Amino acid sequence: MSKIYHTVLSQIRSGSRIVLATVVRTAGSTPQKPGSSAVFNENGLLAGTVGGGMLEREIQHIAESVLISGFSDQFYFNLDDEPGGEGSICGGEAVVLVDAEPSAHLEALVNLVNSLAGRMEGFLLTAVSRKNDQGRTIRRHWISNERMEDFPEDADPAFKKLVRTHLSKAVQNGFTEIDLTSLSTHPVQTAYLEHVSPLPKLVIAGGGHVGRALAHLGSLLEFEVTVVDDRPEFVSPDQIPDADHRVVGEAGEVISGLAPGPGTFVVIATRGHSHDGDALKACIGSRASYIGMIGSKRKVAFMKKQFLDEGWATPEQWSAVFSPIGLDLGSKTVQEIAISIAAQLVEVRNRKKETDGG
Repeated sequence: MSKIYHTVLSQIRSGSRIVLATVVRTAGSTPQKPGSSAVFNENGLLAGTVGGGMLEREIQHIAESVLISGFSDQFYFNLDDEPGGEGSICGGEAVVLVDAEPSAHLEALVNLVNSLAGRMEGFLLTAVSRKNDQGRTIRRHWISNERMEDFPEDADPAFKKLVRTHLSKAVQNGFTEIDLTSLSTHPVQTAYLEHVSPLPKLVIAGGGHVGRALAHLGSLLEFEVTVVDDRPEFVSPDQIPDADHRVVGEAGEVISGLAPGPGTFVVIATRGHSHDGDALKACIGSRASYIGMIGSKRKVAFMKKQFLDEGWATPEQWSAVFSPIGLDLGSKTVQEIAISIAAQLVEVRNRKKETDGG
């Protein structure tokens, strides 16, 4: 969910009034898990989701009210409605924290975004206490790379110690709740700890039809998308509006300079064999999480022989390349091909998370 915080920070810096809603607790079957967030402004949903349907509609109404009142609070929802009704039939329950003033956490958000820009992970700590009159007080802090010195100066040792015990759980689940009622003297009743990591990098060599479609899907799937092409018009904002980075240059040289490593996914879809070969030579045998190359069986067989004969790759290194690329969906159109590649990227990414214990 790290992209949501870029949106929040951008809105704060533009002077827009927004509300940040986060699912903090669930039971039973629910459309979204704890940590799922959405940003609302006076016009409705701006980014993210807390589950869609009736739940999101209810949160939108609450957000409209909160924008006026300025009171943050937590809201409980029973998602067990009768079939045929307008509500949900998930059969679960959800608690959503609605933050009326995300701008109050500007320092934490800036530190979070700066850490991600430096490819560093960390934890967003959200402390919630009930006000004497109504609503709740929310304080957020960014803890980078498990550095306890990033805690606020007024945090007492017992609180820091309790949070520390939840770090591994936050890494494992992505989001965890901390019950602070055992700290009888502490003003905060509940805290939430979210593990936030830099987005995996998707590097697309080639800004043609497939590259354009895949850049759009990659952005939706929460990759940090870079598109490379030696033709400026193929990496313009008009051509690739969804890319985070657009680089004009020879694919092989650019990819080599990016030094693909764990967390990097490379898709090669240039306009010709020689460009594909240069891009592949720059990353084959690297520690990239994924290397895929578009091509027919004939093209792949030709390039395999060339790479092995020239000593550009070992048989083991070649076998790690996904080519022909994408899941076998019987794809024919550009959009279908892009979807098959995107599905394979998600499959590999999720399998890597399971292997890494995340």
